[in-house]
Amino acid sequence: MTASALTQLALRHIGKRFASGVAALDDVNLAICQGDFLSLLGPSGCGKSTALRIIAGLSAPTSGQLDWQGGEIQRGDIGFVFQEPTLLPWASVHDNVWMPLRLRGVSRQEAAGEIADALERVHLTGFEKAVPRELSGGMKMRVSIARALVTRPKMLLMDEPFAALDEITRFRLNADLLDLWRDRGFTAIFVTHSVFESVFLSNRIAVMAARPGRIFREMTVDAPYPRDDMYRTSPHYAEICREVSATLGAAMGEDMSVGVQ
Repeated sequence: MTASALTQLALRHIGKRFASGVAALDDVNLAICQGDFLSLLGPSGCGKSTALRIIAGLSAPTSGQLDWQGGEIQRGDIGFVFQEPTLLPWASVHDNVWMPLRLRGVSRQEAAGEIADALERVHLTGFEKAVPRELSGGMKMRVSIARALVTRPKMLLMDEPFAALDEITRFRLNADLLDLWRDRGFTAIFVTHSVFESVFLSNRIAVMAARPGRIFREMTVDAPYPRDDMYRTSPHYAEICREVSATLGAAMGEDMSVGVQ
């Protein structure tokens, strides 16, 4: 899958200032094309999570605007995966995934096919009756991803979902996420502070600087998909990682003060 040239969303001069007076974002301009896998890369405090919440409609910008191609996107067209799985501890895997459809008035029976498909795609078939305490951290995150995908969103927003996982689990989930992205055709916006993760996943990377948060540089990852473990050990991957790392270092060197995540 490759991104199209059709802009799906444009952030125009987005600013965000909190009631405390802290400026989280200032004059953020960014175009996201349909089918992009875009990473927002930066250190803690650069406003990348704030930008993601504004895109999701969970927070309003202080200045600027979001321009959606074809008009305002519906809330159901956006899936969101948070840093923590945020599962209902008393509910089964099946019922946690059913939740967004249930809130739309879709019955358990009507939702059964979509739930089964979402769980199959995150390799959790057979765990429908399990509750969160019976799952590993990686499995909980898979449930969270399935819950976000069950509505078949046009855009999937992910806020450092794999940051707390061990490296092996993280690598597996990175690969599975790319498979889902190619198969489902959604646009992905992925927040991370990992250079290596952003290069492996993305066709575009927006490197952010902090205080206030802003786009320091946009970069293209020209490696073809699919990408696998062999790509992680390739000279091309190492070269791009060095370039992105140097850019991130320059962004951090421009302003090392602590900002707002």
